[in-house]
Amino acid sequence: MSRVSVARSLLKRIEKIVGASGYTADPKEIEPYLSDASDRCRGGQSPLVVRPACTSEVAEVMRVCYELRVAVVPQGGNTGLVGGGVPRPQGAPPIILSLTRLKRIRAVDAIGLTTTVEAGCVLGHLQAQLETRGLWFPLRLGAEGSCQIGGNLATNAGGPAALRYGNARDLVLGLEVVLASGEIWDGLRRLRKDNSGYDLKQLFLGSEGTLGIITAAVLKLVARPRQVQTALVSVATPAAAMELLGRMTVLVGEHLTAFEYLDGTSMALAIDYTPAGRNPFSKPHDHYLLLELAASRAGDDLGQCLEAVLSAGMQKGEVVDAVIAASLEQARAFWHLRESVPLAQRRLGVVVKHDISVPLEHIPTFLKQAKRLVFGSRVDILATAFGHFGDGNIHFNLSATPRERGRVPLADLERLSRGIYDIAVGMGGSFSAEHGVGRLRREEVQHYKSPLERRLMRDLKQVLDPFDILNPGKVI
Repeated sequence: MSRVSVARSLLKRIEKIVGASGYTADPKEIEPYLSDASDRCRGGQSPLVVRPACTSEVAEVMRVCYELRVAVVPQGGNTGLVGGGVPRPQGAPPIILSLTRLKRIRAVDAIGLTTTVEAGCVLGHLQAQLETRGLWFPLRLGAEGSCQIGGNLATNAGGPAALRYGNARDLVLGLEVVLASGEIWDGLRRLRKDNSGYDLKQLFLGSEGTLGIITAAVLKLVARPRQVQTALVSVATPAAAMELLGRMTVLVGEHLTAFEYLDGTSMALAIDYTPAGRNPFSKPHDHYLLLELAASRAGDDLGQCLEAVLSAGMQKGEVVDAVIAASLEQARAFWHLRESVPLAQRRLGVVVKHDISVPLEHIPTFLKQAKRLVFGSRVDILATAFGHFGDGNIHFNLSATPRERGRVPLADLERLSRGIYDIAVGMGGSFSAEHGVGRLRREEVQHYKSPLERRLMRDLKQVLDPFDILNPGKVI
């Protein structure tokens, strides 16, 4: 069958499945689906965006695509940073399968502390609905107003709360998945214990839609914190920050929910970006921490615990200064500064993001070596380091300096990436902590993964997607 014949057959059959309102072939309407939040993965095309309304429609669409050997790119809220949800430039243009219409919260179990939700449910909407019941899904992301549950799980999203609750894969009990063949795997189990064979759901969590399409999930919930204490702290060095982390882990234990780091450059950019932004301290510092303690019981005196830990840190010379939020508004202002860093850096032009992780004890050395690499190479490149110190995840981003705004070519920034990854991997770390692989980091998989790892990944792909129609050109 010719490509034209395939296209005609595909369109006719898909319209029959999803209806006239369930797809678009209008190039103007398709355009927003062709790039993600990184804005670095352009060039791909798609003749069709399909928006099924339920799992059975997803399955029927996949059966047609499997029969006709048409590639499919699953897409959620399109907030990714590595091109995992947009078409690649090479090969026949795939269709984009948007999960936006699968947005129901199917069930909430307040006793078993679970919720069953569809893939297109926006994270922020889920949180708002759970709040009325005193519950919380402990995944916290800056993009929660637009990111979707399916995408969160397909990329194994992390975020600040991963320190206490783990990444997305740690928060899932069951999945519903549509395979490349159109078969539906119903694994929506709510069991905390199920040692009855291979844990199949883990194959799809973090696989970026290359092995199957997540259409629904059973998620773990926790009681919504009734008491929260937030502090912005300046520390002497990254090594001092790690000493403070060790002490807090012992003294406050599970109450520590966030331990975020910003270097002085990150803080300066965030303050400049934020309307009416100002440094909470009387003078700028080189290293900042954003700390959060939370408890589900109102009687726990977290304020006293936080003051005691910070006081001990000051006595040991680790803590230079600290401001404990006196109100919810002040706490939100602190978090706004932290979450503004990526947006602030984009004002300087193209940004190359390095989402690395290293064992905690190597964080200070990584920062020293990575910054030495950058500053020893170019004086017109700005490096910002921020992120989730508590679980070893550092966002080490490169852009032009404010003086050279927009005038440093992307290729010049990218040339430093391999050296930065070499430093992290050489310390037993990873080139991708939470953003995934997508299109942008496929070469790193080939370079840093062992031949055995790559072979096992290819074997899994071949078994579950023998014709390579699920998100081709991503991950492997």
